[in-house]
Amino acid sequence: MTGGGQPERYASPDGDAPPPRNVPRLAATRPAEPTGTPPGPPRWLTDLAAAAARMEVIAPLQPPPSGGRPSAVLVLFANGPDGPDLLFTQRSQRLRQHPGQPAFPGGAIEAADSGPVAAALREAAEEAGVDPGSVEVLTTLPELFISRSGFRVVPVLAWWHSPGPVSAVDTREVSAVERIGVAELADPACRVTVRLPGRLVGPGFRVKGLLIWGFTAALVDRLLALGGWEVPWNADAVYELRGDAGPGEVFPGTQERPIP
Repeated sequence: MTGGGQPERYASPDGDAPPPRNVPRLAATRPAEPTGTPPGPPRWLTDLAAAAARMEVIAPLQPPPSGGRPSAVLVLFANGPDGPDLLFTQRSQRLRQHPGQPAFPGGAIEAADSGPVAAALREAAEEAGVDPGSVEVLTTLPELFISRSGFRVVPVLAWWHSPGPVSAVDTREVSAVERIGVAELADPACRVTVRLPGRLVGPGFRVKGLLIWGFTAALVDRLLALGGWEVPWNADAVYELRGDAGPGEVFPGTQERPIP
């Protein structure tokens, strides 16, 4: 699921230029805000939020008519030192579901949560130490389904206007936290097609020593396309996952090999 190229969109009237399609870069600085007011989201991100809220859900990710466990993930964009970036966690190897996989912060919606937005913010705080007060939620995306674990997932797209330090707070669930640049994710050298023997074929990203694949990679793939950041890449560069993990799971020590 690589998606088609989107029309190039450059400078907007308020001066917030999204990363060009072929060379993602730091968005232009917004005009100074009044003292004490956090900076608002850049135009490229509000455009992306509007498109993502209406995105089409492909068949493999469409939720069934009933069943599944409601959950949410936080898709958190920020302006990093080298341009726009996204926050990822790496799930603990001790978890029963999806151990060792890079993912967006998130989890099941609990009874005390008012909905997916509250759940996503709570999980990001518990897993990675993200201060909910530093985040501006822009939209929720259509509900998606992870057939392997039975989760019905609502992605919550947000702007991290005041980034702070993050770390693996709950080490029972998270082993590492990483901010990864949009430019790195869009780099053709970092993109691969991932395959589990006889089961799964989908997009993947090899970046900062991590292999992002599965549900998370499929969502990143769509966001790159919707944001106009997708760069042509070699989809024939297929990597097969092997190791002691069961189908649909990956451990950090999983071996990979290119498929001729």
